[in-house]
Amino acid sequence: MAAKYREVDMLGGSLPRNLMRFVLPLMLAGMLQQAFNTADVIVVGKFVGDIALAAVSSNGALIGLLVNVFVCLSIGLNADVANAIGRGDRRRVEESLHTGLLLGLLGGVALAAFGWFAAPVLLRWTGTPDSVFDQAVLYLRVYLLGAPAALVYNFGAAALRGSGDTRRPLNFLTISGVANVALNLFFVTVLHWGVAGVAAATSISQLVSAALVLRCLAQETDLLHFDPRRLRIVPASLGRICAVGVPAACQGVVVSLSNTIIQSSVNSLGEVFMAASGAASNIENFVWIAMNTFHQAAITFVSAARGAGQLRRTDKIVRWNILLVCAFGLSIGALATLFGPWLLSMFTDTPEALSQGHVRLAIVCLPYFIYGMTDVLTGALRGLGSSIAPMLVTILGMCGLRFVWCTAIFPLHRTGPMLMICYPITWVIALTALLICYSIVRRRVYRREGVL
Repeated sequence: MAAKYREVDMLGGSLPRNLMRFVLPLMLAGMLQQAFNTADVIVVGKFVGDIALAAVSSNGALIGLLVNVFVCLSIGLNADVANAIGRGDRRRVEESLHTGLLLGLLGGVALAAFGWFAAPVLLRWTGTPDSVFDQAVLYLRVYLLGAPAALVYNFGAAALRGSGDTRRPLNFLTISGVANVALNLFFVTVLHWGVAGVAAATSISQLVSAALVLRCLAQETDLLHFDPRRLRIVPASLGRICAVGVPAACQGVVVSLSNTIIQSSVNSLGEVFMAASGAASNIENFVWIAMNTFHQAAITFVSAARGAGQLRRTDKIVRWNILLVCAFGLSIGALATLFGPWLLSMFTDTPEALSQGHVRLAIVCLPYFIYGMTDVLTGALRGLGSSIAPMLVTILGMCGLRFVWCTAIFPLHRTGPMLMICYPITWVIALTALLICYSIVRRRVYRREGVL
């Protein structure tokens, strides 16, 4: 790989400085990617209306449920590339790269076909109101046409992250993000395509980002050189990717499923709260992205350290990630809440929706750093080769309780705040369980490797 892009030393040097060099471009890239969806919502809310805004917002959790299966699989590619680089195994890097890219392409095609035919059933299942149903179906179908490109980009970017390169994915998303905003405005304000226009703009921008990442990999002359003729599923590489990626995907599916269940409860509170919740959740997603970058840093740095036989470095990686994720989480969460009314006004002008959205921000954004700590521990566990433990903790301790909350507690007092409080409560429970799991797994791995 070209040396000018290898700015992050995952195995030496100042750990906090290298973590920040890894995290900041990744954070900006994630926020830019979220801006794709936010641009959709802003344009729809301002130029089409609250009904269209509710239609787009009602798809958020469902899209997360469908797309995140394969996006989470790319975590396995990230971990395997980092581990192979730590070991100095060039062949393993090449095989994992091409296996992962082909897996993303095939998964995206399958997802696009499934979404086109299943969209009405899925949206009925989530309780989407009749007043927004037709527009919601149209948005979901057009959005998922971009799934093959989106997943190719995510797998390609995961491979780059595994090598310590988070700078070029940021550049690619900057270009595709500008294209997305321009196409949004053109399709909606000039062609008057409504929700189909914003979905089409997102799909086209995803095609741009996929083309850029493939071009980048094709130009590589070292470890991550992409050659279309080498696209194949290597069983050993697929097995390693799936060992980390499948539990992560299962965890992602269950988390998205729990959010879909919460979205069904949101839908039951009416169109105004749907619009308010959709606007607030778009702001919250920026906070989540900041937290999730430290999960990716933890899994990449720990995987590389484990591959290089530097297990003792793991403790420092986890401590610094937790310190940084708390600092970022508290700061960004407080800013999102403080400027909540102004941020929400970008999505809707309805006073009641603005008020209800700000209440949701206060409940969810301020304690988001707790979720950030769960993400760091989850990444560290995956980097140590343990993906089942964080999956079980999340399914039982976080998502299971959300289901109980929505079906047994929320109906007793059907208000927005009562529904939203389930987020910080489940984060605290999951964090406690993950701390115990990490202590057990760390001791077991250290003993197996002869460190203790």
